[in-house]
Amino acid sequence: MKTLARLVLGLVILDAAVTAPTLESINYDSETYDATLEDLDNLYNYENIPMGQSEIEIATAIPSGNRELLTPPPQPKDAEEEEEEESTPRLIDGFSPQEPEFPGVLGPHTNEDFPTCLLCTCISTTVYCDDHELDAIPPLPKNTAYFYSRFNRIKKINRNDFASLNDLRKIDLTSNLISEIDEDAFRKLPRLRELVLRDNKIRQLPELPTTLTFIDISNNRLGRKGIKQEAFKDMYDLHHLYLSDNNLEHIPLPLPENLRALHLQNNNILEMREDTFCNVKNLTYIRKALEDIRLDGNPINLSKTPQAYICLPRLPIGNLV
Repeated sequence: MKTLARLVLGLVILDAAVTAPTLESINYDSETYDATLEDLDNLYNYENIPMGQSEIEIATAIPSGNRELLTPPPQPKDAEEEEEEESTPRLIDGFSPQEPEFPGVLGPHTNEDFPTCLLCTCISTTVYCDDHELDAIPPLPKNTAYFYSRFNRIKKINRNDFASLNDLRKIDLTSNLISEIDEDAFRKLPRLRELVLRDNKIRQLPELPTTLTFIDISNNRLGRKGIKQEAFKDMYDLHHLYLSDNNLEHIPLPLPENLRALHLQNNNILEMREDTFCNVKNLTYIRKALEDIRLDGNPINLSKTPQAYICLPRLPIGNLV
């Protein structure tokens, strides 16, 4: 049995040896390759190169064939300059010596050589100059519609401060030091609707445009002669008139028909006529609009002129004793 097993094992080994592939030497054509296998070890031997000093050579392969490389034609010098100029954005900073693309974007320059809309704050047609320690009205953009310059040190309003501002609708100069106003400062403003001059030192009220609907000149120094006769007569759209704390001695008459609120508290008004608010000759006359009359803080006894309130929807607020 051992002999038979050895014989079978020998036949298996012989058969495997016959069927195994024949090992042949591989020849590399030196004409096709720049280096033989024997030289590769010497070409790429990095064992003896110190760290940090190894170099990598980068080469560009030349494309095969006879194709020509296409290069863009040279451009004229003028064309290059024009293209570069067009690609450069133009900035508007308000200080460039060249004229900006949109003139007046920061408004006219002030005496401090700053544009108004850089010194103040401009939002659309509204200019805010509150609390900037200004001593004069700054030059305003021509499209200004609403101007606020409260809590400053302005002492005088000149005739040209608001000149040519045909869109100006509101002026608020609360809490300044204004003691003088030029006679033509407001008169030529065709669309002025609201004028606020409270908390100043005004002694004489100039001529005002008849377009006004709201006037507040409270806490000034108008006194007995600070308001001209019939100053509010032709203001048919005047709805609110605030004249408190001015040391006035009389109610400025006649009052506009559409007046809704009249504040005269804390003055020196001593008396009132029976035709101050009503028409004594027409007992059927009713004045519906005038609902808010303040006369408190005056040395006047309202009970002495009961006929003066017949046409009113409400009695004035004040001393009835």
